[in-house]
Amino acid sequence: MKILRCPLNGPRNISEFVWGGEIKPMPDPATATDAEWTEYLFLEDNIAGEIAEWWLHAPTNYWFIARRNTITDEIIETMTYDQFLARRKVTGAAAEQDTAGTQTGAPPA
Repeated sequence: MKILRCPLNGPRNISEFVWGGEIKPMPDPATATDAEWTEYLFLEDNIAGEIAEWWLHAPTNYWFIARRNTITDEIIETMTYDQFLARRKVTGAAAEQDTAGTQTGAPPA
């Protein structure tokens, strides 16, 4: 049995979770083209290695961030969205920016 640690509910069976996709900037709703929306909603970079992803704990409808190695499928850590943003700000990581001022990396629709 594979266990995933939810920041809100603690360790739970992986069957309780839904993968939400890679964290990426949402296009500006006022100016985005159909092609930009298609790319945002349906296409993933599918990078080999460590990535940050959205995960949903389905029973509680709680969205959070997991860092996962896509080669080994190992969950490295999980965190709240606020923790993810704070870490990005502190480390100065080269994060994708949403130029429209909307919330970068909002949970998938």
